[in-house]
Amino acid sequence: MEDAKSTGPKAKWWSRPTPQGTTRTAPDEPSSVEDAVPTADVTDVADVTEAHAADALPQPSAPERVTSPPVPEPVASAPATHPVAPLHEPDQYSTPPYGGPGPWAPAPPVQRPAPTPAHSTAVPPQYAGTNGAGISIAPAPGFTPPPHAPQQPQSTQWLQYDPWGAPRQPLTSSGPPLGAVGRKKNRSGSLLVGGVLLALVAGGIGGGIGAYVERNGGLTQVELPQTGPSSVGRAPDSVAGIAASALPSVVTLHVSGSTESGTGTGFVLDDSGHILTNNHVVAPAGSAGEITVTFSGGETARAKVVGKDSGYDLAVVKVTGVSGLKPLPLGNSDNVQVGDPVVAIGAPFDLSNTVTSGIISAKGRPITAGGEKGDGSDISYVDALQTDAPINPGNSGGPLVDSDAHVIGINSAIRAADNGSTTEGGQAGSIGLGFAIPINQGKRVAEELINTGKATHPVIGVTLDMKYTGDGAKVGAKGEAGKPAVIPDGPGARAGIKPGDVITEVDGERVHSGEELIVKIRAHRPGDRLDLGLTRGGKDLSISLTLGSATGT
Repeated sequence: MEDAKSTGPKAKWWSRPTPQGTTRTAPDEPSSVEDAVPTADVTDVADVTEAHAADALPQPSAPERVTSPPVPEPVASAPATHPVAPLHEPDQYSTPPYGGPGPWAPAPPVQRPAPTPAHSTAVPPQYAGTNGAGISIAPAPGFTPPPHAPQQPQSTQWLQYDPWGAPRQPLTSSGPPLGAVGRKKNRSGSLLVGGVLLALVAGGIGGGIGAYVERNGGLTQVELPQTGPSSVGRAPDSVAGIAASALPSVVTLHVSGSTESGTGTGFVLDDSGHILTNNHVVAPAGSAGEITVTFSGGETARAKVVGKDSGYDLAVVKVTGVSGLKPLPLGNSDNVQVGDPVVAIGAPFDLSNTVTSGIISAKGRPITAGGEKGDGSDISYVDALQTDAPINPGNSGGPLVDSDAHVIGINSAIRAADNGSTTEGGQAGSIGLGFAIPINQGKRVAEELINTGKATHPVIGVTLDMKYTGDGAKVGAKGEAGKPAVIPDGPGARAGIKPGDVITEVDGERVHSGEELIVKIRAHRPGDRLDLGLTRGGKDLSISLTLGSATGT
């Protein structure tokens, strides 16, 4: 196979080129054919200058001296003063030269025995150097050995020695022939052009697929499993069932006045368009403000105040020209038990149709709310239902319904973590303590407001000392504007109450303060009979009285 290598001899670092023309016949192989052995000019060791003696390598002795043709005159040499020291100590094993060739000692010329001619055929002379594989290496053209290089006799022992002459095939190249360089470049250029075209095509296809995936959400349409629509309704007494029944009757009120505005909730009382809510919800409108009612379906209508009462914190407004109203049924707050489930509906923070649930956590909580005016005319006294259903600003005036979706209370106040009970509208949020006016009280007041525009308050006809810090409600020594503390011929005077008496019980329930006594009294109607327990001069007394009536504001 053509290995594209040069066929001419090539000098290697371990061969030393010598001039051609010297012939030699190996003594061990007699032949009539002369062996051409290149040699250097032979000179006596003593003729070598001292400077060049260090460069001359000692050669092994040979039994036969090689002759050479005349050469140019040798360079004059100075007599040596002392013998030349070898580069290495003599090797007792006679290995060439001094332990073998290597970078530390140049290798001697390698020669092959002269071949025996076949049938008197002339054999061309061999070259003195070989390349370790037995291939002769010709000296460079025009090469002349240095005049100082001595030629030592060579031993026939080493004429056949070649430390790198292990039989092997010449090295060959695995690449294409040298003449194919141009074709390789052309092929590389074709491959490059093809690669660029392939990249462009792949990029176009990838871009198209990416655009399709982005627009359609994938190569295939993904559908996740889902339960189908259900026509099954909710139980009427569940929160969902209660909300579905009560929501159409609940409205959101947006009130605006000359100085302030607010949002609250109300619920429809009848087909005539009367709506019950809190007094503090409609108070910002004043006498010339505007009230807009939004129904659960989104319809809106203007409303006007029919009547209001600050003592009960209740008000009634009316819408006109609205059809299809659904009144919300009223329950009985006296039937409510602690632990009963309840649902509060309203528009906390103007989020209409919000439903929360909880229980009745207490009954008969005496609370007071309002008092922003400072004269006590706007304070409301409520014997309230307590619930943990979340109530927030905007829930005021909304219904608190039972499991039958009947109204049992009107959401009015919440307990704040900082300053106690107050109206719901002034608080930041619910802490789980909400209060509702019992619907029994709300029903009576709403009826009076619708019928007369005013509400009546039950009274006992006495003035209380609100600064008293002891247990119970103490009757003051004097009334307002110098009037008597016990109104003459009033319900209290007729029952025998005197100034300085401390009322401790109402119908068997303990009373701890003046506010609590007012709350207990206002939980009744005018004309109701009450049994009171009181203390006078350290003695406990029991009396009965019939409640009087006073017009509210």
